[in-house]
Amino acid sequence: MHHRLSSPKRPSSRLSLVILGLIVAMLTACAVPGAPAPAATQPPPAADPLAELITAAKAEGMLTTIALPHDWCNYGETISTFKAKYGLEVNELNPDAGSAEEIEAVKANKGSKGPQAPDVLDVGFGFGPQLVEEQIAMPYKVRTWDTIPDNVKHPEGYWYGDYYGVLGFQVATDFVQNVPRKWSDLLKPEYKGKVALAGDPRLSNQAIQSVNAAALAMGGSLKDPTPGLEFFKKLNEVGNFVPVIAKAATIASGETPIVIRWDYLALTDRDTFAGNPNIEFVVPEDGPPLAGVYVQAISAYAPHPNAAKLWMEFLYSDEGQLIWLKGYCHPIRYNDLVARNAIPADIAAKLPPAEPYAKAVFPTLDELNTARDIVTKNWDAVVGADVK
Repeated sequence: MHHRLSSPKRPSSRLSLVILGLIVAMLTACAVPGAPAPAATQPPPAADPLAELITAAKAEGMLTTIALPHDWCNYGETISTFKAKYGLEVNELNPDAGSAEEIEAVKANKGSKGPQAPDVLDVGFGFGPQLVEEQIAMPYKVRTWDTIPDNVKHPEGYWYGDYYGVLGFQVATDFVQNVPRKWSDLLKPEYKGKVALAGDPRLSNQAIQSVNAAALAMGGSLKDPTPGLEFFKKLNEVGNFVPVIAKAATIASGETPIVIRWDYLALTDRDTFAGNPNIEFVVPEDGPPLAGVYVQAISAYAPHPNAAKLWMEFLYSDEGQLIWLKGYCHPIRYNDLVARNAIPADIAAKLPPAEPYAKAVFPTLDELNTARDIVTKNWDAVVGADVK
């Protein structure tokens, strides 16, 4: 009879664990006292996707901006944070320039790499097509491109919206007894010599859109701002309009106690003045609030193109967008920030109530271009006030 040879029996799982434990204990006992434990292997740090761009920007050493007042959308903090973060010098040209002046600065310095040539632009939404038509901008898409709404960006990246706000009345209540609540209120005798614009309506997008906003309140439409021109004609005729571009000094002195301007500028003044004078911001009740979007672009002739691209990446990062929001400007990626619960509570608490903003009207590019053409060409003939 043949007997089947059986295989040796494998030890049970429990016995294996016991044996393994004894081996570990023996090895531990034989270890040199005080010897350091082997270091755990750590994965290498993730490479910074902007590392190459940062290096190239630092080699250029400078960024030249234009038309960025420090109290506009918290640009002061934006610029100082960018400088500290990347160690670049920021050359700031003409902080009070209007959108048209920015474009002219690029044209005038096409062949120059000197300090008067802007690298980047921040202009009104209606100036976007001009940047492309006149080949003033170069295309560049930031990493957060997909979170910028399609209706406020050029499909090829020549320009894209950066922030927006609504127009209303900034009132220095130390000089105004009754705060106006409607556009029609501004025509009352009590506001004689008290109402001003924050720019020249022949050059400034903010002033042009103020005329557009008045047109909506006067029963007009975004297709024709003529009722807005007629409103300012009446305002000038009754002596209520002050042909002075309002600034902090004219507001604080009472020379321009009622200013038609973007919410973020008015709310910034409220904080800056700190009660001297007291500031109240009003979204007018007659007519839907007019919203305005501004856009960023890189000059096609930028002396520092890599620094310009790095600037754009910073502006459209969460960090850059939240700095704008701290300055009461709604950043263009606002909805994305809200969806990801990325807005700190202390910032959210300082923003105006959301209700009026839900009714805000956003003009199309065609409507903005129409308004710009009609207002700039007809202001002198219809209103007859030389704003300086």
